[in-house]
Amino acid sequence: MASRFSAIRSTIGRASRQPAPPPPEEPAQSAVALPIIPAPEGADRPNEATPDKPLIEPRFLDTKVRLHRRLIDEFNLSAIEKAPPGEVRKQVFVLVSEYVRSERLPLNAQELEKFAAELYDEMMGLGPIEPLLQDPTVTDILINTHASVYVERFGQLELTPVRFKDEQHLLRILNKIVSGVGRRVDESQPMVDARLPDGSRVNAVIRPLAVDGPLISIRKFSKKPFMMEKLVEIGSLRPPIAALLAAAVRARISLLVSGGTGCGKTTMLNALSNHISHKERLVTIEDAAELQLQQPHVGRLETRPPNTEGKGEIRQRELMKNALRMRPDRIIVGEVRGEEAFDMLQAMNTGHEGSMATIHANNPRDALARLEQMIGMAGFNMSEKSVRSQIASAITIVVQLQRLSDGTRRLTSVSEITGMEGNVIQMQEIFKFERLGTGPDGKVAGEFRATGVRPNFLDEIRTTGVTIPPEFFDPKLPL
Repeated sequence: MASRFSAIRSTIGRASRQPAPPPPEEPAQSAVALPIIPAPEGADRPNEATPDKPLIEPRFLDTKVRLHRRLIDEFNLSAIEKAPPGEVRKQVFVLVSEYVRSERLPLNAQELEKFAAELYDEMMGLGPIEPLLQDPTVTDILINTHASVYVERFGQLELTPVRFKDEQHLLRILNKIVSGVGRRVDESQPMVDARLPDGSRVNAVIRPLAVDGPLISIRKFSKKPFMMEKLVEIGSLRPPIAALLAAAVRARISLLVSGGTGCGKTTMLNALSNHISHKERLVTIEDAAELQLQQPHVGRLETRPPNTEGKGEIRQRELMKNALRMRPDRIIVGEVRGEEAFDMLQAMNTGHEGSMATIHANNPRDALARLEQMIGMAGFNMSEKSVRSQIASAITIVVQLQRLSDGTRRLTSVSEITGMEGNVIQMQEIFKFERLGTGPDGKVAGEFRATGVRPNFLDEIRTTGVTIPPEFFDPKLPL
């Protein structure tokens, strides 16, 4: 085996001169799309892993990890980085084939190909979860210690047979993730937010906070962002609602996207932003960069955690203040969650109309209450009425999203802020989703309805040359 390792080490990075068994062909990768509603009954679900169909037998985990360590020791890692992926895969397949023969492992041809592919993922990717990252039906990967991995498919959670060898194996994969974006995770800083190269969001908690072992959540995002037309197609909203929101974005009307965790806020923000003119300069502010704006003139800002000495932290508020010096036409905040809310409202009120943000809240009224609390965190001595006046003058539309009990994600309300009456912010609902019940299969039945209210911002939309048909707001007509 030593001679074979030496040969691989010396030839990696250039074409092999010796004939070798062909490696398995890489499957064509389709764009990873974030499903908003489940596929119809009977729809194909490719690459689905089930407890009786494991990706690789657990008894070979030790072998895979041991062989991976030997590969790391023997390969020229700097050459691997420069080598074509196909050549690296080929050399790994050659090594695994000989290793399996020498160790007399009971693997057939299909299992051998799978074993080699997993070892390649261990070296070049994120090990056991790499197939899940490539699976377009998976939207979330939830790792509950090294012994348990769940995924969300079509709005439902399911257990997979994916396992890590031990906690150290999982921590090694985690460190590969966080080091790629200049962050760290250890006992002194046991929580971390990071992102994968494709924009997927990663959150991890390790010991001592995670009592039983590391907990990692990966939210996958579409390589090709959803457009409003796609959201209509999959039933998240109806064409009149999409038309009104698209026109409002083009008319530079500021809006807030509200909803709970995993309800599709970022997906909606990406879809709305597609209607911003390509002539505008946009600046995005996020904890972990995940927005996928399609405009050519976008400046992306991301927060920075403190270093090992507890210094060097850059929060969203500092980024917001700096963004105002960057001559943005609009500022888009991935998620407003603290004192930066005050600076965001100031920006919306002082020449940055059309800015957008998301917020965690269960309904539009709660969203405004949370925003009010966040402004209070900024430490300014402002009266309640003054704070609410700032909110009412800065934000015009609140879009409410919800993840329903059957796993579907829907827009449930579009509300307009009309101003102040005394100390109370006045709102009127324009569209809503009415739930009518739950079917025997657990699917939520409902319909989108207009409330009969014509929004005041129609005049602003009309100045852009767009006319919204009055029948869109007729509660007697189906949307």
